Amino acid sequence: MKNILAIVGRPNVGKSTFFNRLTDSRDAIVEETSGVTRDRNYGVSHWNGIEFDVIDTGGYVIGSEDTFEEEIRKQVQIAIDETDVIVFLVDVIDGITPMDEDVAEMLRKTNKPVFLVSNKVDNTKRYYDSTEFYALGLGEVYSVSAINGSGTGDLLDDVVKKFEEKPEEEVSDLPKFAVVGRPNVGKSSFINALLGDNRNIVTKIAGTTRDTINTVYKRFGYEFELVDTAGIRKKKKVHENIEFYSVLRSIRAIESSDVCFLMIDAKEGIEAQDISILRLIQKNNKGLVIVVNKWDLVDKSSNTHLEFKQRIKEKIAPFTDVPILFVSVLDKQRLFKALDAANLVLENRSRKITTSKLNEHLLPLIQATPPPAASRDRYIKIKYITQLPLAYPAFAFFCNLPQEVKDSYSRFLENKIREEYDFHGSPIRLYFRDK
Repeated sequence: MKNILAIVGRPNVGKSTFFNRLTDSRDAIVEETSGVTRDRNYGVSHWNGIEFDVIDTGGYVIGSEDTFEEEIRKQVQIAIDETDVIVFLVDVIDGITPMDEDVAEMLRKTNKPVFLVSNKVDNTKRYYDSTEFYALGLGEVYSVSAINGSGTGDLLDDVVKKFEEKPEEEVSDLPKFAVVGRPNVGKSSFINALLGDNRNIVTKIAGTTRDTINTVYKRFGYEFELVDTAGIRKKKKVHENIEFYSVLRSIRAIESSDVCFLMIDAKEGIEAQDISILRLIQKNNKGLVIVVNKWDLVDKSSNTHLEFKQRIKEKIAPFTDVPILFVSVLDKQRLFKALDAANLVLENRSRKITTSKLNEHLLPLIQATPPPAASRDRYIKIKYITQLPLAYPAFAFFCNLPQEVKDSYSRFLENKIREEYDFHGSPIRLYFRDK
């Protein structure tokens, strides 16, 4: 299981820009307006051969200055409780603010490693201005410019030294199915209905589930482990931010699974948080079954489920080759169809295609529709394809100009693979390598 780094701080100090720098992505929206980060962003970073998760705690709050302070306290407390290393980002241009002092006071009380990072340091004067932050009493001040990357290497060298080796988990031969989704969509009720008992605590209060619990399921010819982001853990006077908790729990459940049930509330439809969790499943190359719960509460006509399914596919594109099931946990409708779907996805995810069959099928298609030329006199030639020996479907395309293959052509090839071979419900990775 990977370590988790959380980025905390008041709004508009550059947390999203720093997140994008660490994850080498544009996942976080970056604007100059204070508090544009509405959702928690999370991604994966690599440094010195070590992979770890990165959480941008966001800074979006509506209301008075008091509300800002209360929301930031929640974020910092959750980071202290739930993550392994904390980066406290401050703004060298603004200097120390009362809100920075409040955050520092909380962080001084934790035993977790805390890195105080002065952002927007892009000249010598600002470097010397950063020394002001030593007054916060958190030790060394790291000076960085998230926008151009200066200083981040030295910071990360020290960050990865603080990561603890995670204990090896007991390896089970059983496949693992994780149940993930936003709070209060019925995850624990779904598992209880499958198990036929109330092993997991069920409540209508959103976010009751906290810890990950694995339960062996052995019925009706099925045998697997259910990974539920469930179980109540008592907190010491924590004002909880439920969405952030659900993100952290989802990350850990997804990473330890083979196939994920992503549960969606039929009354609310698919929302931004659902898409974020889906992308996390995809990034981790896990199988996916979308389960639309509370279908009994939806007013229906003859095409309701088809229209609902189409709306979901539009929002999750381009990864649309996934099973979508409509269930009612309350009425125990179609729950075992979800298990059937997960088993099929597990089978598809482990499917192996021989090199000869791949080349026999794909090379004529590539010849008929070659990649767009890199330039007027530079043509991309794909010579050979093979499936890589990984736990998920991954294919290497050997060619003369691998860095010039466009994303659109990569999607074209993925679609051709999906048309010929059944990878329904499983992400596919394509790698282009020098021949």
